[in-house]
Amino acid sequence: MTQQFVQHDGGYETAALRREMVAVGIVQTPQRGVDGDNPEPGIKDNLEYFLEAIDKAQNTGGRCDLLCFHEFPLHGFRSGWNLEQYLRISRHPDGPEIAAIGKKAKEYNCYITLGCQMLDDDWPGHTMNTQLLIGPSGDLIARHWKQRNMRGMWPGVEQFTTTIYDVYDRYVEMYGLDAVIPVERTDIGNISMSSVQFEPELFRCMALKGAEIIVRTATGGCEREDMRLTSYHNSLYTVIVNNSMDVHRPSPDFFAEQAPKNGWVGRSAIFGPRGVILAEADAFETKRRAMLPIGQFRKTHRIPDTHLFLYKHVFDQYKERYDPNLWLNKVPETKKEAADYLKDKFRWTNHWQS
Repeated sequence: MTQQFVQHDGGYETAALRREMVAVGIVQTPQRGVDGDNPEPGIKDNLEYFLEAIDKAQNTGGRCDLLCFHEFPLHGFRSGWNLEQYLRISRHPDGPEIAAIGKKAKEYNCYITLGCQMLDDDWPGHTMNTQLLIGPSGDLIARHWKQRNMRGMWPGVEQFTTTIYDVYDRYVEMYGLDAVIPVERTDIGNISMSSVQFEPELFRCMALKGAEIIVRTATGGCEREDMRLTSYHNSLYTVIVNNSMDVHRPSPDFFAEQAPKNGWVGRSAIFGPRGVILAEADAFETKRRAMLPIGQFRKTHRIPDTHLFLYKHVFDQYKERYDPNLWLNKVPETKKEAADYLKDKFRWTNHWQS
């Protein structure tokens, strides 16, 4: 029997709400890339800062039912890491960092989201860009893998961290089709999470499956309208958390205000249905909070009204630029190796930087 992911009456499955109004907070903090050869001291420092940020967020500006952090608060990001270094900086779901964050979630009776490169005992040699949802019980209740990496964005290099698309067949065999685009039914609303950018079809599918709050993360930048339009087109709540400017660790090359691409730093936000701005940050370390009337929203909200019949024939003929499952047998060990491996597997070239 075919599994049904989308209801035909416009509704969707939910869990009972803890309250009619839900407080959501975005906690915009710096990203601090650790030493890939010796990551533990840096991760320890980042974790202490992270836990302190939870305390500050919950004790200033109003308590939150959901606190959202950016893509890599525990280990940060450095562009030169190879696979061996990525495996070192990646965290285990049963590790002390996740447990420590869980204690804070339990202390404040809240949910916490963050991104992290994760290990998995079932996937030796792989590191997964993962969005984590930690519940008020203190337990890690959801791990949403990144669905795909962006290819062709930088000349001569490609990201090699594992996504669902890279190992699709085995992933579906292990976890089922529902886990490809998961929706968590919680007592503060239906939540989906992803760090994918520039793929509105993905977020449309989350909405079709009943997502009410889509939590998106970034490191180093994002297109604001890509985030806002997730809410505009799907009539739901979108949270985007990017990293802040780091004024505590000066650069040897420039002053903080004059850093290259400062326009990409910060700008975390919470958008309401139809893209209305509910809360917005600037470039610096901060917290922003918005109250979501999720109970009232749920009374009238329906899944998107999409006329798939008109364009399904086009999607049926579309062929992806490269095939799935290319990481099943071997994960490239560097970004250059990944680019060399993929270059003859692309059906066409995407010139993102043109």
